Amino acid sequence: MNLTALFSTIVTPLSGSLPPLLPALALLVILLPAAGSWLNALITRSGVASTDAAGLNARFGLASFLTSIVLAATFAISGPMDWKASSHPWFPLGLRVDILTVVMLLLVSFLGAVVTRYARNYLAGDPGRARFSRWLGLTISSVLVLIASGNLLLFTLAWMATSLSLHRLLTFYPNRPAAILAARKKFLISRLGDLCLAGGLLLAWQCFGTWDFTAMFAAAESARSLGESSPCLTSLAWLLVAAALLKSAQFPFHSWLPDTMETPTPVSALMHAGIINAGGFLVVRLGPVVVNAPAALNTLALVGAVTALFASVVMLTQTSVKRSLAYSTIAQMGFMMLQCGLGAFSLAILHLVSHSLYKAHAFLSSGSVIDLKRSAWTPTDRPAGHPGILLLALLAAVGATIGMGTLFGMKLTSDPGVILLGAIFLMGLSYLYWNFWSTSHEASLLGWGGAIGLTAAAAYFGLHGAFDRLLADAVPHFAPERSSFEYVVLGFVGLLFLAVLLFQSQLPVLSDQPLVRRLYVHASRGFYLGTWANRLTDRFFSSASNSHAH
Repeated sequence: MNLTALFSTIVTPLSGSLPPLLPALALLVILLPAAGSWLNALITRSGVASTDAAGLNARFGLASFLTSIVLAATFAISGPMDWKASSHPWFPLGLRVDILTVVMLLLVSFLGAVVTRYARNYLAGDPGRARFSRWLGLTISSVLVLIASGNLLLFTLAWMATSLSLHRLLTFYPNRPAAILAARKKFLISRLGDLCLAGGLLLAWQCFGTWDFTAMFAAAESARSLGESSPCLTSLAWLLVAAALLKSAQFPFHSWLPDTMETPTPVSALMHAGIINAGGFLVVRLGPVVVNAPAALNTLALVGAVTALFASVVMLTQTSVKRSLAYSTIAQMGFMMLQCGLGAFSLAILHLVSHSLYKAHAFLSSGSVIDLKRSAWTPTDRPAGHPGILLLALLAAVGATIGMGTLFGMKLTSDPGVILLGAIFLMGLSYLYWNFWSTSHEASLLGWGGAIGLTAAAAYFGLHGAFDRLLADAVPHFAPERSSFEYVVLGFVGLLFLAVLLFQSQLPVLSDQPLVRRLYVHASRGFYLGTWANRLTDRFFSSASNSHAH
């Protein structure tokens, strides 16, 4: 027997039992943070200095990110792949490696590498540092499993594991009552989300007879193309939307997020930049199923819009840097739910990536904000500009959005969601520029403002088009026939954002009004929704402890 035949005899049987390169790389990306946590525990128990154990997590986090880069390069060559380690119908194990998976693995592994490296120095000298590092690594791995899951069962288990491991990080300081109360409140809301997703798991089996994403999506697409609508599919979509809303701190289940500020900063960065996005990712990943219930998507859009506006108003009244960032995250998650509800799934992923990178940097550098504020020049006697000028600027932004969208092939009749989201984005940019112009009143700034606005509109539609093409094979294309009522709702959402921007512009003038002062006080306390949620949480855990005592 020659060497070639011998090699073939040995390798051929093994190649059938080993996973292909792409899933193997995905497994490495997923397991490396957890492996660092496991070795961390072994080293700590063996008596080695905890600094070495904490540094191990940072190295494994970096290795996970570098492996994700190799994964992306391999994916560019080989294309998407579904890998099944177990095809048993009741316990399927497999990974779905498509472009959405690759983008999200790159993002989360990068954030994980940064956060674990930051935590190594942030918790230097803390006696619980090794314990923190272990749970941090397990949390990151749970998020990575969620992203790469190839079936709904594994997705649900990773969803629950992410929440439970995060709970251990939120209760890292058990002697802080405020931290424990916030963690308990988040625990209850997360369990409601788990129940919704578990109910969806059972309904998915009833609807499709499988939990495999490929089979589920094919059956859902077939039903939608045939115009078939079943109560099972509709109920499944509603449960998935409810789970997403509960996971991403949407109104009125949002108050736990601003209250988790006593947790270590690395946890805040990971939570606000990564874990909180799980609701949006759920809707995008299971988009082929969710689009079978347009009413559920419309509800998602409305709740997202209300959450974004509510959190934007409350954010203006916060004096704490971290609480202000937390309400900013709630507003951004609301905007992402609005994007998902309007069917702009690729735009939602673009938003997810950009917001995650920005918010991770914002939290990890939050300690420097005060110094930056002191060194920055801020006018103290800026008069409020005339609202009529701002109104014209905002209407011009809407017109520029529609015009630029037309150049990119977008129309109000076929792409109302993308146009509306672009108009909201450009109105916000116009408000910021008007705010700057009102301090100087230089005529040349108006021309620059128009040029910047047009450039921003072109960048918005260009990036949307790029992500739309990038994710074309991974997210559904949802362009339903919208009724007159739905167009009215879209217009109402746009007017709400317009009204909030006009209200913000007049705060310097209205701040002396008694009604506005009272509103400011109520808004600074989040309109007491957090207080009510705290009371309910206290009652629940008090009742639970009393029942155990008896």
